[in-house]
Amino acid sequence: MLLSTNAGGVIDDEGKIFGVINVVDALVVLLVLAVAVAGAGLVLSGGNQTDAGPETGTAFVTLDLGTQPDYIVTALNEGDTVSPTKGSNLTITDLHLAPQGGQTRVIAQVRLQGMDRNDSIDYAGAPPRLGRTLRMNTSQYDLKGQISDISGESSLDTSTTTVVLRQTVSADTASAVTPGDEINVGGRTAATIEDVAVYPTANANKRRVLVEANVSSYTQQDSRRFGGTNIRTGQRMTLPTEEYTINGRIEHVDTSLQSRALTNRTVTLELSEVSEETANAIRPGQTEQAGTVPTASVTAVEREPTPIIATAQDGTIVVNDHPTLRDVTLTTELRVSETTGGVEFRGERIQYGSTVVLDLGPITVRTEVVDIGR
Repeated sequence: MLLSTNAGGVIDDEGKIFGVINVVDALVVLLVLAVAVAGAGLVLSGGNQTDAGPETGTAFVTLDLGTQPDYIVTALNEGDTVSPTKGSNLTITDLHLAPQGGQTRVIAQVRLQGMDRNDSIDYAGAPPRLGRTLRMNTSQYDLKGQISDISGESSLDTSTTTVVLRQTVSADTASAVTPGDEINVGGRTAATIEDVAVYPTANANKRRVLVEANVSSYTQQDSRRFGGTNIRTGQRMTLPTEEYTINGRIEHVDTSLQSRALTNRTVTLELSEVSEETANAIRPGQTEQAGTVPTASVTAVEREPTPIIATAQDGTIVVNDHPTLRDVTLTTELRVSETTGGVEFRGERIQYGSTVVLDLGPITVRTEVVDIGR
């Protein structure tokens, strides 16, 4: 006997603790309590993980919604939100509007929210990829657009770009183009006419215009765009106002009409077989102007009868003067720009044999370039 009750021991001769509980029974009770405590800990821990839910992530993409009518454009706003599935959310953060084909091209920057998926997110069952079509179904509209860019920016990389457009238009349209005219779409200003230069053509009812405009642009994959137009030389851009529409080709980017490097160049022009009245109407000192800016001036005029070449009966060549027709040679000073492609006058390249039409005030003449000075 190790301990006795009489000696104050804990376990008596019958193996009971304090004479009440058997040692084996006590160990079983302790084991049950330990398991119960561990189970409660696991349940509580698991409940906290369930409450936290899966982690969510965010991605910003550019959505091309194509061309839309006015009633759709006016319904679109920054902050519009759709939730196609549980845990997926789309919010418009920025809008870019530009005229195109009688409607409005809509480019939207949107924020996508969904479950984290490695380096991307799961939005409505799949990660955002270039070319993927997303649907925007709200109480006001139902649209579809394609992802054209994926970036970390919450808004479009917008700026203002200066372009110079060239187009041949009617004389009435040319006279209507005025600096300060605005191109508005969806209640927003998409472009502003800053300057215009009007030049004559061989057709008395037509004018060639160079229009300088500041357009609202955004950058996508290192390329500046105006709606669906890539802003670069040679591209066609449409600017409709309430009174007229300019649909011209881009001549210059980031260069104004007045900032182009211009210089005077002596150019010899010639008219052939014109009437004596026309020949006499051309005089030194006459000038052509685009608005208040001189573009050409006549410094000298030479008139000669138009030669008549005939063959006599004996086969010899006979040259006589025409009684009424005249050939006129004009020495002019033209305001030209020197480019890598050659000499440009009023935005068009000129060379030997080129046709140049001058509006000299009382008369408009169609001439041919016979010499380009240095």
